[in-house]
Amino acid sequence: MRIAVLVKQVPLIEEIALDRDGRLARSGVPMEMNPHCRRAVAKGVELAAATGGSCTVVTMGPMTARQVLVEALDFGCDDGVLISDPAFAGSDTLATARALAAALTLAGPFDLILTGRNSVDADTGQVGPQLAELTGLPFLAGVRELRLAGQVLTARTERDDGWRDSVVALPAVLSCAERLCAPAKRPDAVETPALLDRIRLVTAADLGAGPWGQAGSPTRVGTLRRLTSVRAGTVLAGGLDAQAGRIAEILESAAADTAPARPHPGMAGQAGAYPVAVLAQPGRPRITRELLGEAARLSPGRVTAVLSGTDLTPQTAECWGADEAVIVSGHPGHPGRPSAEEDIASAVAGWCLDRGPRALLGPGTSWGREVAARIAARLGAGLVGDAVELALEKGKLICQKPVAGGSTLAAVYADSAVQLVTVRPGVLATPVSRVPAGIPVISLTAPADSRVTHVRQWTDSGIDELASARIVIGVGAGVDPDDYPLLRELAASVGAELAATRKVTDRGWQPHGRQVGVTGRSIAPEVYLALGLSGKDHHTIGVRRAATVVAVNRDPDAPVFRTADLGVVADWRPVVRALLDRLRAARRPPAAASAAR
Repeated sequence: MRIAVLVKQVPLIEEIALDRDGRLARSGVPMEMNPHCRRAVAKGVELAAATGGSCTVVTMGPMTARQVLVEALDFGCDDGVLISDPAFAGSDTLATARALAAALTLAGPFDLILTGRNSVDADTGQVGPQLAELTGLPFLAGVRELRLAGQVLTARTERDDGWRDSVVALPAVLSCAERLCAPAKRPDAVETPALLDRIRLVTAADLGAGPWGQAGSPTRVGTLRRLTSVRAGTVLAGGLDAQAGRIAEILESAAADTAPARPHPGMAGQAGAYPVAVLAQPGRPRITRELLGEAARLSPGRVTAVLSGTDLTPQTAECWGADEAVIVSGHPGHPGRPSAEEDIASAVAGWCLDRGPRALLGPGTSWGREVAARIAARLGAGLVGDAVELALEKGKLICQKPVAGGSTLAAVYADSAVQLVTVRPGVLATPVSRVPAGIPVISLTAPADSRVTHVRQWTDSGIDELASARIVIGVGAGVDPDDYPLLRELAASVGAELAATRKVTDRGWQPHGRQVGVTGRSIAPEVYLALGLSGKDHHTIGVRRAATVVAVNRDPDAPVFRTADLGVVADWRPVVRALLDRLRAARRPPAAASAAR
């Protein structure tokens, strides 16, 4: 079996920053192999050895990027390909995928192409599915377990809040989850002549006319805005009882309150001149409602809901902001079989060419990223991933996207006729419904071309539960899993949900669906209670829309206090125990309270 592994050189995660042009700063910054790519290298070497095949490692970047190839070769890859040329500078994900596709065709053919699930510098997860679309291959994202039987691969993949079992015929493209295997690490690998001789340099001239780099990139980066905290940063004084009492007041107030209803943004205003379509993911009504509400705000009267499941009706879509609906049905030759992301993308891309919406909004989920990435590759369109804010300016949709580890927002837009955007769940408002009057409905039939068969899918932690919670308790690596029963008792007492940092989910202590931050989700609770977490930018960006942030950490210099409204410098355990005592006392009947005294 011939295997290709795609790797990326990125700055150390704590060193991630942008230059004035909005590109990744590389000069003078320590670099390493993207942590997610290390799993792909390890699995590629393992599979090549098991099948008596070979493993080729490929990267695209400046000449200094050959160091990640050297490390992969030292780990056990057979040969390497370095795609490097000044002409590739400024490549967005689509231009990168095109260059990779051309290089793989030059060096191939390959039976299996492995990538990391995403890169820590941009975290879009777009290159894998765009590459699959450009090469005509099936794609599986976030592979956690895999088994090969000849040319058939069975895989279990991590979804946003659960798992999916799939079967795919090779050749195929797979992105590797962090817990697929141990990472490939050779940090002390040296660029010996023997290793360098196994690296093939590929330039723009080798790949053809292009266009490459910025000239072949439909997206553009505009202004950069550094995120700064506007929180009060008040550290609570007094003893433990007084501190716990103040936190208890905040939690009880949030638990008792109800959010005021807001009018639907599409109920008033002039019909928009900028038609917007929304990809509705089956089984994700909340993010669909957020996207339809935002589309109606941007362009009232010109919103199309693209529905590909049976759980959302055109009437409901109209209540949430749609002015027409497109229903994508499965191929009649496969009744009852849900359409794969590849087939949905094919149908929707054809509709976009025919109807020409100016923008297509999708959810920033595993499903949404693949569908949007494939559509963008088919149309040659710009795709902005993981947007958190949207605005129309002079006929262009400007998308604010977290970059540089979540510390900065970049304004990104596209020059293409259709602009695609995936939006992070939980960052948009969820307006109240409007009264339906009936909307036009268009029917599409998805092809059945995909070689992927999804056998089973299930969830282990609901996205909607976390997104709709008024109180969320954030759990960091400083909280031992043996102490989780104490946190669950606190959560139950105030109707809260538990969230987690990336370190916690990486260790398997909480489901990935509970992860908040740059590589997780964004939430907007009334109260976010941070316990045992340091509060670095890549986590706290996920709670910047919280009404009140309360932090408990025994380190007075922890970054979390700079992004909190109220803070307690203490170990979280006695604080939570005192808090539970105050909450129990407040709910105790007067007679019982008197007897207790």
